[in-house]
Amino acid sequence: MNMDKIIQLVSKACNIRENQVSNTIDLFNEGSTIPFISRYRKERTGGLDESEIENIQKQFIYFTELASRKIYILDVIEKSGQLTDELKNQIDNSWDANEIEDIYLPFKPKKRTRASVAIENGLEPLADIILAQKDVDIKKIAKEYLNEKVTSIDDAISGASDIIAEYINENKSARERIRSLFAEESKFRSKVIKTKSEEAEKYRDYFDFEQALDKCPSHRILAVRRGEKEGFLRVDISPVEENAIKRLKYLFVKTKNACSEIVLNTIEDSYKRLLKPSIENEFAKESKLLADISAIEVFANNLRQLLLAPPLGQKRILGIDPGYRSGCKVVCIDEQGNLLHNENIYPHKPQEDTKMSAKKLTSLVETFKIETIAIGNGTASRETESFVKRIKFNQDIKVFVVSEDGASVYSASSVAREEFPQYDVTVRGAVSIARRLMDPLAELVKIDPKSIGVGQYQHDVDQKLLKESLDRVVESCVNSVGVNLNTASKHLLTYVAGLGPVLAQNIVNYRKENGQFNSRKELLNVSRLGQNAFLQCAGFLRIRNAKNPLDNTAVHPESYKIVEKMAKDLKKSIPDLIDNNELIKNIKLSDYITDKIGLPTLTDIIKELEKPGRDPRSVIKVFEFDKTIYKIEDLQIGMILPGIVTNITNFGAFVDIGIKENGLIHISQMADEFISDPAQIVNVHEQLMVKIIDIDIQRKRIQLSLKGRGEF
Repeated sequence: MNMDKIIQLVSKACNIRENQVSNTIDLFNEGSTIPFISRYRKERTGGLDESEIENIQKQFIYFTELASRKIYILDVIEKSGQLTDELKNQIDNSWDANEIEDIYLPFKPKKRTRASVAIENGLEPLADIILAQKDVDIKKIAKEYLNEKVTSIDDAISGASDIIAEYINENKSARERIRSLFAEESKFRSKVIKTKSEEAEKYRDYFDFEQALDKCPSHRILAVRRGEKEGFLRVDISPVEENAIKRLKYLFVKTKNACSEIVLNTIEDSYKRLLKPSIENEFAKESKLLADISAIEVFANNLRQLLLAPPLGQKRILGIDPGYRSGCKVVCIDEQGNLLHNENIYPHKPQEDTKMSAKKLTSLVETFKIETIAIGNGTASRETESFVKRIKFNQDIKVFVVSEDGASVYSASSVAREEFPQYDVTVRGAVSIARRLMDPLAELVKIDPKSIGVGQYQHDVDQKLLKESLDRVVESCVNSVGVNLNTASKHLLTYVAGLGPVLAQNIVNYRKENGQFNSRKELLNVSRLGQNAFLQCAGFLRIRNAKNPLDNTAVHPESYKIVEKMAKDLKKSIPDLIDNNELIKNIKLSDYITDKIGLPTLTDIIKELEKPGRDPRSVIKVFEFDKTIYKIEDLQIGMILPGIVTNITNFGAFVDIGIKENGLIHISQMADEFISDPAQIVNVHEQLMVKIIDIDIQRKRIQLSLKGRGEF
């Protein structure tokens, strides 16, 4: 395998210098993770960010697998005795997957076909004569090839035509021309299956749909493919057939005679029966993959914003999972998220026991020294929020409405059962709501990312790609924030660079047996946590009140000696240096550059000393919906209302305005100017003002706008 060539190809595909690619691949081979490489190996990568490093990894895997495929293909052809120097050079020099498969196609072991049957029946020489297109009496010649399996002249010519059709299909130039035509002119079409038109009502927009494939947005492709999968739609990707036949005719028809007429007819058969389905399948796969990638990117961006939502921090919280008939489940948790108490209140219909409910909440706030109340945003959320805000507590209690997305998934999961084996799903759900306010990241990592509810067609995309992408987002978020080594759950620790589920569990076990960690070095005492795992994870783990204050920063232990030297040169201690900007200004970075440590790492160290353990997440804000709006019937066109963005798709953003139905800001209503991506304008959980521009009460649809938002 030519590694230098692969590095060249990755470099070109990523538009990153070869030495950066080579060094990054070496780091992966050394067992390094993306967060570690991005944060602590900037000198070797030239300061590449996580997305660039991930792209190098993906492209390296792609070209490595392609190189292995080429080796396999060469081996198959060689064993068949058909490998020539010319063929070997063609395959060696090609790094286009389609081209390589085109070269291999004639030699590929295949099932019994019409052409192979014709060859068995001795018709290959007749096919060669027809393809030569000389002015001969082809029927007379065909008569010579009759036998007990080929009983008529028409059968002989038909069999020879099958051989020619397969030859056309396997011809590299023919495939390239048709592939090129598909790329230039293909239309993406769908039609309803007539017998299913009533059942397929939700796909009405696609009953007779056509759009240029290269202009068709990902959400339409995924919607149509879902309709096809459910048996409601027929889908076709193809250019104008006449144009395809013309291209093949130019390639294969040499003159005008009886033989060329057969070839012309065979071209049409080959295209319809073999070439079109084959190339269409390529474009169907590629367009679906691109649509998947686009949808996954939307999901990943939404998930990142959700995971990095502002945390309230370690407070005593009263969590409420609101409801009507079954009441509201109430829980109290301490600063570490431990459950202190749970019970039900019934402030809404049918019981409407507001006095007792208010009395209970007042008592719980005082008894458990509650500082904040978190209310889930599901059924009865607005009514519960209104009820709670009417209660006069003895202290200032802030009330937050918290997203419940995925809470039911968590409450019924093995993770929740393990945490709270003695409690039912209602208690677990309420605890999750309270903990989400305290630290969204720490709580949401316990839930399968695709169940969090911020995706677009997440069940229709490639599930392996989706999982890989979302896991990477969670890993990136966890490591960018940092993790408290003494309080983190095993689920949070699992995503720390270099750990994984086994080491995460071993860390939790170590804490149970030995108490809190006092230093990062103590990690080396954890079962199966060796030097490489320590190297990868240590910088992302924090120990509050550690003996060495650097253990509560993003400064890596491998750089402690540099900080010690900085402090010594200033005749100060490390604690004197931390968070002392005036002192830090006196450090001359060029004095500390070595063959391994350069300015990028030194600059990061200084930033960390200036703001040790800084949380990159923003500060949480209290939000209130319009107090006059509780249901869709309360809305009027032209109203301007506060809302929270709950989900972003390629075609717009959904906004919670305080009622059961979310409103949609279509991409065309995002801004006064044209935009191509809603994420340019809004973020998940962003608080904003929106204008009502259309209400469809029957279909429960609300259209919103941000146009002219500077005026409201």
